[in-house]
Amino acid sequence: MTDLKSQKRIAADVMDVGEDRVWMDPEETEKISEAITRQDIRNLVEGDTIQKRDQEGNSNARSKKNKNQKSKGRQKGHGSRKGRKTARSSEKDEWMSKIRALRSKLKEMRDEGELNSKQYRELYNKAKGGFFRNKKHLNNYVEDEVKS
Repeated sequence: MTDLKSQKRIAADVMDVGEDRVWMDPEETEKISEAITRQDIRNLVEGDTIQKRDQEGNSNARSKKNKNQKSKGRQKGHGSRKGRKTARSSEKDEWMSKIRALRSKLKEMRDEGELNSKQYRELYNKAKGGFFRNKKHLNNYVEDEVKS
């Protein structure tokens, strides 16, 4: 079998692809081996004796499927997580959502007359200091300590 390395290299350069993507017709090896100039190779490319193979790529099917599942809230368990807990949602964001909920609840209680302004300020400062875990904890504290 004739060595067609140089023809393959020139064809890759002419078609502006990698050598792996160059296809040469196995029945036309004699004709290809006689092609020694770039113009000869161009003529063979035009005659479909030498062709470009389609580019291969990675399929996105699995990643699309996984993304769809994650959008439904699946595949998010401990085994799928990488990084610290704070990498997924920062401590600051958690604090902001918690303190906003507590402060809005306190304002609601004050406006409804459950708390006077002194009690409100005391509980507001406790919330600021991180005393309450959540709104339920705040409600229980108000029922047990403040109202009794």
